[in-house]
Amino acid sequence: MKNTFVHLFLIFLLSGFNGYSQIKTGTKKKAAGSEYYLAAYIWPSCHHDQRFGNMLWPEGQGEWEVIKKGTPRFEGHYQPKQPLWGYEMDNDPAVMEKWIDAATDHHVNVFIFDWYWFDDGPFLESSLNDGFLKAKNNNKMKFYLMWANHDVKRNYWNVHKFSKDESILWHGPVGRPEFNNIVKRVISKYFKKDNYFKINGAPVFYVFDLNNLVKGLGGLQQTKEALNYFRDEVKKAGFPDLHFQVRAGGEMEPGILHASLSEGKDINGVVDFLGINSVTKYGWGQKEDYLALGKESMEKRKLLDQKLEVPYFPNVSIGYDDTPRFPASGKKEVVNYHNTPESFGAFLQKAKDYCDAHPDQPKLITVFSWNEWVEGSYLLPDLKNGFQYLQQVKKVMSGEYDKYSRK
Repeated sequence: MKNTFVHLFLIFLLSGFNGYSQIKTGTKKKAAGSEYYLAAYIWPSCHHDQRFGNMLWPEGQGEWEVIKKGTPRFEGHYQPKQPLWGYEMDNDPAVMEKWIDAATDHHVNVFIFDWYWFDDGPFLESSLNDGFLKAKNNNKMKFYLMWANHDVKRNYWNVHKFSKDESILWHGPVGRPEFNNIVKRVISKYFKKDNYFKINGAPVFYVFDLNNLVKGLGGLQQTKEALNYFRDEVKKAGFPDLHFQVRAGGEMEPGILHASLSEGKDINGVVDFLGINSVTKYGWGQKEDYLALGKESMEKRKLLDQKLEVPYFPNVSIGYDDTPRFPASGKKEVVNYHNTPESFGAFLQKAKDYCDAHPDQPKLITVFSWNEWVEGSYLLPDLKNGFQYLQQVKKVMSGEYDKYSRK
C-alpha cells in the first residue's frame, strides 16, 4: 500500500545559496539578500566513461556517437545539432573553463550535474571530477548534484547498437547499503567543496525520481529513516543540515492524490514526513508548440505554488528534440513551433518575475539545460543560433527587460 500511495503522490507532485535564511520543511521564511541563482543542468555524457563507455558508446567519444547520427524527420528539422565549438569532450578541464567563462559572462552561475549510481558505483562522473573540478576557474560558479536515479532501457542511450532491445539495463532504485555508500561519497567528495551550492550552509542534494528512492529503500518509513541518517552524516561533517530537493516533472498531471491511500497525510504531510525542503522541475516535456508547452508549464507551476508549503523553484525549458535516440520519432515528438531564443527569453522573464513575487524564498531558477544536445535543449552556442540563447539570459537577468515586465 505504501508503494501505491507513493506512486499516486508522485503523480500529483510530478506535474508539471549562500546568504539565505533557513528554509524549513512546511514553512516559507523570508530570504536575506536579492541575488539570483540561475542553475543550468549539465548532461555529462559526452566523454568516454571508464566503467561503461566501451559497452554503451564503443567509438570512445561518449554520446557524441549518437548525436552526430541525428537525422532530419521533416522539412526544416535541424538535425544533427552542430555545436559552435565542435564536438568537445565534457571532461576536458580546458573545455569546462570555456563553459564556465561563457556561463558566468551571461549570468548563469550554477551548474546542476546529472549524477548516476549503477552496479554499486558511479557513472558519468568524469565530466564533474576531471572537467569542472579541475577547471582553473571553477571557483567562479557553484555546482550541485541531481541524483538521476531512473531506470535505463538497454537501447535508450545507443539505439544504433542495441536496436529494439528495451530490456532494463540498469534499475534506478537502490537498497539501504548502497544508499549509505552514496551518502558517504557525496559528502566527502562534493559537499565539502567551497563552491558546492548550499542554502544557509546546508548542501543541496536533488533526487530525480522520488518514487524510485522510496521503492528501493522499502517504503515511506524506511525512506524517512534513510534520509534522517543522511542528515545526521551531513551534520557530522560540519554542516548545519541537508537541503533535500525533489523533481516535479514528467508527463503526469497533478491533482489526484487520494486521501484513502495517504495514511492520513495530505501532500504537505508527506513533504514534512520525508523532510523535503524544496521542489523544482527538470524539463517541460514534449509538445509541438513551444508557447503552448510554456503555458501548460505555467499552469502547473501555479498549482504547485498554491499547494506546496515549501519553496517551489521555477524552471524554464529551451525546447525538446530527442529524435537521435528514437528512429521512429517524427514531427509530433519535436518542439518545432515558436521554439526561438526570444520565446525562451520571455518565459525566463516570467520565472524571474515569479522569484520577485516570492521574497520568502531564494531567487533560484533552474534551466533545462546547458548542454543537452541529444535532447535538443541547450544554452551552449551552436551553428544555427550562435550565442542567442545566452544573450537572452543576459538581457533578462541583467534587468534590461524589468521595466517592461508584467507580473
